[in-house]
Order: sequence, then structure tokens, then C-alpha cells
Amino acid sequence: MFFGTLTLRLIIFRLEWGWLVKVIGLTGGIGSGKSTVSQILAELGVVVIDADKVGHEALKPDTEVWREIVVAFGEDILTSTGDIDRKKLAGRVFRDASSLARLSRIMHPRMYDMVRAQLEGYRRQGTNVVILEAPLLLEAGWTSLVDEVWVTLASESTVLKRLEQRSELSESEALARIGSQLSLLERISRADVVINTDCELKEVRARVWELWQGLQSPKAKRA
Repeated sequence: MFFGTLTLRLIIFRLEWGWLVKVIGLTGGIGSGKSTVSQILAELGVVVIDADKVGHEALKPDTEVWREIVVAFGEDILTSTGDIDRKKLAGRVFRDASSLARLSRIMHPRMYDMVRAQLEGYRRQGTNVVILEAPLLLEAGWTSLVDEVWVTLASESTVLKRLEQRSELSESEALARIGSQLSLLERISRADVVINTDCELKEVRARVWELWQGLQSPKAKRA
């Protein structure tokens, strides 16, 4: 009778939620190579949830989050079309710890719910592995959503060079962003896997391929 009941529960779980999916939380400081790693994984056919894109969705005009942020930071952070000027908002919060904390309290719970809903959708589809690329995975307390934490890292000089090449941030602005994040040592201490991107792209690809092969092994797969 016990095994019959257990089997029935498993069948119901499969119908409602799908088999468990292995979720990898990919995180790291700004300019540490997260996007490069997630792009390589996507090329390998892995499903990637980009938390930044989830944040963009949450900030759409007239959403609950949008209204809370406008109340908290003022209408001067809006563009002429009513969108939140993300650069202006970032320039304000990354220089003031209390403002950053206030923004996080507004954004993170809603983003958490949105990410969880996406993961539940992938579970129902029977997806085996999902990468959650989230710069603030550790800071936001989202580790309950993932099975492993992968951290990308690079030296500060490399990070600053990358930011100079890809964005309009000044060195002082870039350093302010870096200073607002967890220290590299803390990230490493909480990581299951560390990926050093301070090297040639082919070396990063080789490392990611090695990790992907590990996920494909029978021992790594979840029931």
C-alpha cells in the first residue's frame, strides 16, 4: 500500500510540476565574465534565465515595481516616455548604500517571484538543466532557487578594462559599482564552482565545456 501511494504521488507531481530540473546559479562581480560564460552555455543548448532581463520586465511602466520606485526616488528618474532611466537610477543608488538597499527591497522580491515562475515552467516542460545568470544571486538571497553556485572572477585591472571597452562608465563609477558588491573572497567561499575568466576566450570555453560535460554525466543528473 505504501509503494502504491508513493507511486501515485510521484505521478501527480510529474503531471503538475514535471521532474526536478538542475538549476545552476551563475554569478560574479560586474565585468567578471558572467555573460560570456552564459553565452557559451547557451551555444551548447543550455536554457539560460537572465536576471537582468527579468529586472527590465519588472520595471515596465505602470507595474507595481515601477510605481514603488517612482515614489521612492522621484519622477525625475523617468524619461520623456515614462520609462525609468536605469543609468540615472544606477548613478544614484551605487553611490549611496541606503538608496541601494531601498531599491533592492523593492526589486528583489518581485524578481524572485518572476524567476521562480520561469523555473516552474521549465520543470513542467521537463528541462534537465537551467542556468540562472544573476549578478546579485548571493546578495539577494536567491540561493534557495539553485542547486549549485558558479562564480566567475577576473582581476580588478581586467574588470576595469572590460568596463571601459563596453560601457560609458568612468573609472570612479566602475569602482563604485565594484565597491557596492560582495568581496571576491566572500563569493569564492560560497561557490561550488569557480570560473576564472582572466585568460584567453578559448581557455574559458574549455573550462565551460568541461563543466557542461560534468553536468551530463549520469552521476550529475537528478531523478
